Amino acid sequence: MPLARSFSVTSLSGLDEWDDEFDLDDAVLFEIAWEVANKVGGIYTVIQTKARLTCEEWGENYFLVGPYMESNVRTQVELIEPTNAALRRTIDKMNSSGCKVYFGRWLIEGSPYVVLLDVGFTAWSLDRWKSELWENCSIGVPWFDREANDAVLFGFLTAWLLGEYAAQCEDPPHILAHFHEWLAGLGLVLCRQRQLPVATIFTTHATLLGRYLCAGNVDFYNNLAEFNVDKEAGDRQIYHRYCLERAAARCAHVFTTVSQITAIEAEHLLKRKPDIVTPNGLNVKKFSAMHEFQNLHAQSKARIQEFIRGHFYGHLDFNLDKTVFLFIAGRYEFSNKGADIFLEALARLNYLLRVNHSDVTVIAFFIMPARTNNFNVETLKGQAVRKQLWDTAQTVKERFGKKLYESLLVGQLPEVSKMLDKEDFTMMKRAIFATQRQCLPPICSHNMLEDSTDPILTCIRRIGLFNSSQDRVKVVFHPEFLSSTSPLLPMDYEEFVRGCHLGVFPSYYEPWGYTPAECTVMGIPSVSTNLSGFGCFMEEHIADPSAYGIYILDRRYRSVDESCNQLTSFLFQFCQQSRRQRIIQRNRTERLSDLLDWRYLGRYYVSARHMALAKAFPDAYVYEPHDPTSTTGFRYPRPASVPPSPAHSLHSSPHHSEAEDEDERYDEELEAEKDRVNIRQPYSVPHKNKSLPADPADPAEPADSVELPEKN
Repeated sequence: MPLARSFSVTSLSGLDEWDDEFDLDDAVLFEIAWEVANKVGGIYTVIQTKARLTCEEWGENYFLVGPYMESNVRTQVELIEPTNAALRRTIDKMNSSGCKVYFGRWLIEGSPYVVLLDVGFTAWSLDRWKSELWENCSIGVPWFDREANDAVLFGFLTAWLLGEYAAQCEDPPHILAHFHEWLAGLGLVLCRQRQLPVATIFTTHATLLGRYLCAGNVDFYNNLAEFNVDKEAGDRQIYHRYCLERAAARCAHVFTTVSQITAIEAEHLLKRKPDIVTPNGLNVKKFSAMHEFQNLHAQSKARIQEFIRGHFYGHLDFNLDKTVFLFIAGRYEFSNKGADIFLEALARLNYLLRVNHSDVTVIAFFIMPARTNNFNVETLKGQAVRKQLWDTAQTVKERFGKKLYESLLVGQLPEVSKMLDKEDFTMMKRAIFATQRQCLPPICSHNMLEDSTDPILTCIRRIGLFNSSQDRVKVVFHPEFLSSTSPLLPMDYEEFVRGCHLGVFPSYYEPWGYTPAECTVMGIPSVSTNLSGFGCFMEEHIADPSAYGIYILDRRYRSVDESCNQLTSFLFQFCQQSRRQRIIQRNRTERLSDLLDWRYLGRYYVSARHMALAKAFPDAYVYEPHDPTSTTGFRYPRPASVPPSPAHSLHSSPHHSEAEDEDERYDEELEAEKDRVNIRQPYSVPHKNKSLPADPADPAEPADSVELPEKN
């Protein structure tokens, strides 16, 4: 379903045209979200990683607004007194009127100011505010929906904060409020209903109704224009939530979303076309040494291999050096996240590897939190057996080394038959007998509360992947977030991703997709889809995504079976790669990380904010949009050197010898230089002084920056 490109241009080459200065000295930015200093999902990552860049642009005039969660504040926020006089008076006035408002610095990069609203403390006002919402907006919120009740409390407190701040300012303020998602959207609606002097932006990272519809196994994208949205929301008992989200989208001065695919969705479900698409970025940390990230991959892979040695003890009949680690991670939405099609593709991949007598083994990890009550005893036993074997080997090695040392001291070559005595052999035999196992290695690392109905386990039983010795594909389901303190797999998520070979995210519903983006930044190839914001973004900017380790699965124009076959083909091709080809591909993938840096993608947020200021305060600000047809965007060309996968190889055989690999043409420096030509240098935002000038007549000197439309 085509959609004309939104007001902004998602082609990075268009950004050089934004070269007019926009004076922000007398403007204040409030960014409001339920996930400020409160990790729930991906919006937390968006706000956390973007904060440093926004602080550089707005300085002391940037405030994040979120809910007060005591457990999070203790570890993430340093409570201080407000430095802004108007905001200090605002907080004092609200606290004296029956609220609890906290102010501090969020202890992340950029150290932004945060205003935290205690929604529980003002719960006594819930019924009164619900009545006001019904009288003014005709939106009724049922008593049993706790999340919606929190949204009402948070929205009224946010509108109170902004209105009080406007009243406490000595000069007419230019307030800009950016609201994320429906949980914060009511504050925007109330600002417009009360006609507060506030420029508003609403960003939807995923529509409520879209997520529910996709989870219900409907043909979503082919029927977007046909849905009776009011009926569908009512049938799913989320009509009140849908009304809050739709009202925020309709009332905002500027409406944005995170990808073109979500822009199509929002236009049909929320009945407003987004003004700007604001892709999500990351803070990209480049390494000084070109291949340092390859060394990190090797270190993390070794730690995963240690886990595998324990998990598969007694059935470790495969070569770990020829084992490929795949993984899928994220919210446990079996169909939306593509776990269903991934499992089916793994079954087909297992068949292909077996009939082709491949010596490659695939281990697929499912990192999706589910309801459990403890670790699986058999899994813990595996790690204990592995450690016992290691301790036995170390003991024998020390005794062997001591005898060797003493033999060499007296000038004699050691007799190998005397180096290991009977006791050593007894220890080793006992260790070997301890590895005997009567059952297959477990699929799930934990005891599931709903084992018989769990979607992943049910599907595994159907396709028959039980980690048997005949299977070339093994499965490990880890239904818990990764942690470096875990007794089972002591790695945090970043370390784990670095140690894997391929991330597989065949999502049916993925408005952006931080998981494949994080893989790209860490130099790990990934599979995404043309229904994810990330996949569409990469397709637009790379001529041959698979050459750079970005495999785009077609889930929009193909049937489920065809998409599954395509995914199987991607995985089989990846398994055929030689070790050297995988290293080359990781180098190419890592070079794409600049595309996802907030230094580039933050510009879309800059443009959205300036557009909102110009719409709300036309006497003070002017914004002239650029013609979106004037730029078509650059596209990374396909690398001219060694093919990234055997599917495009010059060789007819999928099996490469080391000698053949050495003869293939590949120049890392030359490729990197060509790619650097295709991407602009990161821009520098206008830096605001961290402390306001003492003399208003002596403003902070502007730094070199990207310039935007000027103020009158």
